Order: sequence, then C-alpha cells, then structure tokens
Amino acid sequence: MSEEWLGRPERGSLVLLRLLTWFSLRIGRPLSRLLLYPICLYFVVFSRGTSLISRRYLERVLGRHVQWTDIFLHYHTFASTIHDRVYLLSGQHRWFDVKTEGTEIVESLLDRKCGFILMGSHLGSFEVLRAKGLLERHLPIHVVMHEGAASNLNSVLHGLCAGIRDRIIQPGRPDTMLKVKECLDKGEVVGILADRVLSGEKTVNCSFLGASTVFPEGPFLLAGMLQVPVVLFFGFYEGGRQYRIRFEPFAEAIHWDRARRAEASVEWVRQYAKRLEYYCLRYPYNWFNFYELSDRTTDSDMPARP
Repeated sequence: MSEEWLGRPERGSLVLLRLLTWFSLRIGRPLSRLLLYPICLYFVVFSRGTSLISRRYLERVLGRHVQWTDIFLHYHTFASTIHDRVYLLSGQHRWFDVKTEGTEIVESLLDRKCGFILMGSHLGSFEVLRAKGLLERHLPIHVVMHEGAASNLNSVLHGLCAGIRDRIIQPGRPDTMLKVKECLDKGEVVGILADRVLSGEKTVNCSFLGASTVFPEGPFLLAGMLQVPVVLFFGFYEGGRQYRIRFEPFAEAIHWDRARRAEASVEWVRQYAKRLEYYCLRYPYNWFNFYELSDRTTDSDMPARP
C-alpha cells in the first residue's frame, strides 16, 4: 500500500472525539452504538473519495456490483471497531465475546520465554488483541506503528489506558530496530502492521485482489535481521459483540543466504500478501486500509472466493 495515507488530513476534532468518548462510556455500548448509523451515513454521502475507494475494493473482493448499502456496511464495520476500542482500552471487556484460534502457537513461544513478532495488518481490529488477546498472561504487546495519520484519535484513546503510549515504537527511526530487539531479547512480543508503506521505504510488487499492489519490505527485513519467530495475527469483527482472534505460524525465523537476500525477502512479502488476500476474501468488510490498492490491475489474477 502506498504512502499516500501519511499525507491524509485527519477527520474529527479533538474536542468532538473526547465528547463522543465520554458519552460512549457514560451510556454504555448498546445505546452509544446507535450513533454509528448517522455518522456512517454522513461519510457515505459526503466522503466521496473514500467511498469511491471502498466501492472499488468491494467490487474486487465481492466480485459483483456494489450498492451504497455495501459501502455503508464497510464504514459501519470500521466504525464499530473504532468505537469498541473505547471499551477495550478502558477495561470494559464484558461487552465482548472473543473467540481465539491458534493460541497453542503463541502459548508455546511464551512458555519458552521466546520473544517473537506478531505480523498484522489493517484487516480487522488490532486493539482486540492488544487489550484482550494476551490478557491472561499479563504480557504487554509493543507495537511498531506510525501515529501521525490519526493523532487526535490516538491521543483520546490512549488516554483511556495508562502506559499504552509507552509501548509504541515509532517506525523509520535510527533506534527503531534497537528498541524492537530490546523487547524481543526480554522475551516480549512486538506487533507490526505490515501492509502500509512509509515514505522512502523499499517495496515489493505483489498480486493482491487482482491488482499489482506494493507492500513494504521493511518489516520482513527487520524480522530477518533479528532471526526471531514470526506469527501472523488477525482480529476479525464478526458483528454485534463477536470478535475472532486468529494466530497463524508464518516462520520459525526468516532465513536467507546473503547472496539471495533480496530474492528471499520478496518471497516472504508475497507469502504475507497471499495470506492477507485469503482473509480479505473471507472477511471483506474488515478491510480498513482506505487507500487505493493500485492503478495497475490484472483481473486475470483475481483469486477464487472461498
């Protein structure tokens, strides 16, 4: 995904976001969710650029003509996960029914006190994992993430959970790799969302939903240099109060010979893109990367829907 997202202005004032957060906590999740309907309808009508991107994505992933109701559902799924972050970060987990798959993979690594990378994406909710997924082990997850694109929202939400900002590692800085290594050496977990490109970052062209799309190479180069296990994770929103967390083994360690490092890293990125595509087809409305996939399409490569 291109670095276009870094230049997008944030929608929503800090005062309004704080008011909505206070109101949601005051009246509870069931009633405050009613506000999502007019908010999403507003975006369908007035956010033409984002709605067009949603339409193009949904036409690819659904394989049919898209109605305005599909775009509304896409927005509503996204808005629901943002709204739920208020309750997840404030510790009100009673509102949710979270099913978890593949926990034996994570449990084995934690029992060995082996630090590992959780490789995620903007498919589904990361917060349901960070706030609840490893709650039983009382193990904080450090996250490599860029906050600039949603600074107001992050400021409000991070104010609900003491210390969460301290566990954020900014990408693309001279000390990024050092901070990640320090966490992993202590047997801790580092999460990386590997589907958005930072300015100037190396990229790999991948076939993704019938388009030739760029994915960042950096997360996989980092994992290869640190030689730690990599686990894919997803936090799917299934409607209502239902979430499903899925862990999937990706690599015991990303290895390559020095002579073919470039070729090997490309293979790892494309393997990641293939798994991401698979789950997009299963959970199409959970795709929250509201940016153009690519202008270079290859419809003949469009995968079959599961």
